[in-house]
Amino acid sequence: MASTQARERSGRLAALRNGPLTLLMLGHFTVDMYAGLLPVFYPLLTKRFDLDLKTVGFVALAYTGLASISQPFFGWIADRYGTRFTGLTLAWTAVSFATLGFAPSFPILVLLAAAAGLGSGAFHPLGALNASALIPEGQRNTAMSVYVTGGTLGVAVGPLVGAVLFAVFGVRGTALMILPGLSIAIWLLLGMRTEAFRAASTRKTAAVRGPIPYAPLCVVVGLMMVRMWAIFGISAFIPIWYAELGYGPGFYGPLATTMLLASAVGAVGTGSLADRYGRRSVILWTLTLSIPALILFTTLTGPIAFVTGALVGLLAASTAPLLLVLAQQLMRGRAGMASGLILGLGFVTGAIGVPVIGALADAVGIATALRTQVLVLVLAIGIAWLLPSEAKIRALSEPGDPSRAPAPLPAAKPSDVSVAGSEAPARR
Repeated sequence: MASTQARERSGRLAALRNGPLTLLMLGHFTVDMYAGLLPVFYPLLTKRFDLDLKTVGFVALAYTGLASISQPFFGWIADRYGTRFTGLTLAWTAVSFATLGFAPSFPILVLLAAAAGLGSGAFHPLGALNASALIPEGQRNTAMSVYVTGGTLGVAVGPLVGAVLFAVFGVRGTALMILPGLSIAIWLLLGMRTEAFRAASTRKTAAVRGPIPYAPLCVVVGLMMVRMWAIFGISAFIPIWYAELGYGPGFYGPLATTMLLASAVGAVGTGSLADRYGRRSVILWTLTLSIPALILFTTLTGPIAFVTGALVGLLAASTAPLLLVLAQQLMRGRAGMASGLILGLGFVTGAIGVPVIGALADAVGIATALRTQVLVLVLAIGIAWLLPSEAKIRALSEPGDPSRAPAPLPAAKPSDVSVAGSEAPARR
């Protein structure tokens, strides 16, 4: 028992010490920081262009929607042509986002948000494919959680950065956001020329493709879509909700950040638990416990929201890395396409949910609209019951016909293991 726990701790530390993975995590942090800025931007937009909640939600739909629907395409490109220009996608996002504060009209603002979203849509499958190639077999849930946590931390820091920028510079503060994006983009372009990334690229191209088990894959993608609907809706309207309650950016900015930081902590924690107890059990428990947490968050307002919001983030928003690794395993040899598919469809569902929840909030109030997301979580639990077991996933991700039980294979060396849980043929 002690030796097993020591190996688990060693695996987690190895994932955290992985330099190329840390660089990708930093890029993920930066690109998602722009998404975190958007909700803090909404109160300024409602005043500048005289918008209602439903209309301002279309900014999120433009940014996140185009980022989402483009991801499967960019994932296909990554699988086919490689990922060496990942840094350029981050640079595109930075330049496009910097122009948002200078939009002379709302339609132009939506177009600029869509352009920035296109860069984000390109980065996510390329980054996830690189990360999966750098992740050892026995650490895949923990290490992918580390990578995804970079994006979560970026979204969490975004409201704090936005609160400072917009308080000092107003809507024109978006111009300063060109600096972090370009800086990390250059670092990524240089870093991906190192030997570690070249070796990872070799492993990506060596991955053996297998038949896609569509039924389990649809369950995984469907769960991600329902999960994103609830999380996006809750996150998007926290600033406007607390602005209506009379709180300023100094309150609702840190509140949004607290919720997202909690989800980052939860992502790493659920990754470690999933490596030990299985993903299906962890996902079911976290979704079930999310229901009372969400009820408390939408019922009790004021400073207590820092506690209840942290619970929502810790539970409801922390299982995305597990679903991402699941999709990559089920689409063996197509890790880029799997990443683009599950992230893209999940994000676009969340983006569509923002204006829908906004229209409901206009009719019945934000608190009631957010409380209805309990029904979405119940639906997510029902879908999660259909997730395959770890044994079934291993059988489906083995080379050969997944319909028959494979013969026992000799133990593989660490160098024989390919990305995202797939196994390369043993060396002869």
